[in-house]
Amino acid sequence: MSIFLVGGGPDTTTSPVIFDQFVADVVRRTGGTRPPRIAVVLVDHEGSAAYFLPAYLDPLHRRTPCEVVTVLLRRREHVDPSVFEGVDAIVVGGGPTPVYAEGLRPAAAVIRHAVQAGAPYLGFSAGAMIAPERAIAGGYLVHGVEVCPEDASEGLGEVELREGLGLMSFAVDVHAAQAGTLGRAVAAVVHGLAGKAVAVDENTALVLPHSDPGEQRGIGAGHCWLIRGPGPKTTVSILGSVVTRG
Repeated sequence: MSIFLVGGGPDTTTSPVIFDQFVADVVRRTGGTRPPRIAVVLVDHEGSAAYFLPAYLDPLHRRTPCEVVTVLLRRREHVDPSVFEGVDAIVVGGGPTPVYAEGLRPAAAVIRHAVQAGAPYLGFSAGAMIAPERAIAGGYLVHGVEVCPEDASEGLGEVELREGLGLMSFAVDVHAAQAGTLGRAVAAVVHGLAGKAVAVDENTALVLPHSDPGEQRGIGAGHCWLIRGPGPKTTVSILGSVVTRG
């Protein structure tokens, strides 16, 4: 069972390998004896979920019969943690990262327990960013200096790290090559906001196997950028994808 951190939303995920490997892990989780129960979390703003949900649900249903528990988040509202009890897998979608971080905060312990017990986790964009203990919520400035394009700021000025789900210790940024957010992830480590970080390209996922979280690998069409500190000695290396384009 694994944690999948995808560097974009399903609209940028054209390689089938990401959904293929996630669903394969989910089926192994249930032993193929029954349809898996999958929680799918998506921010809903004035009915927007009705438009975006099929991009998450259709790839799941095409690959296996499953029971989907749809969890809609709205601004300034918190999710009921009990919706995640007994699920076989969890999918968290893309959208406004601060809304996901705040809305799922009361459920973090339940989600963490489910993942630690073997439920595969698939986070797209914001869903990947909120997975760590300390999550990059947005921002484009560090000490007033631009570190990424303002378009990627989530409406924040200074780069902020907030409480995440606690699934891993390193920070995560997304849309790395496409939106220029690699600079934000590097700056977060250089300036001590995070001890280490990973920035993931679109159409790419960083996969952390439960059996050994240190055996991380990239799948999809792009790169995972590994950033390690501390301070001015920060280094950046590339973890290339092991599976080619779909």
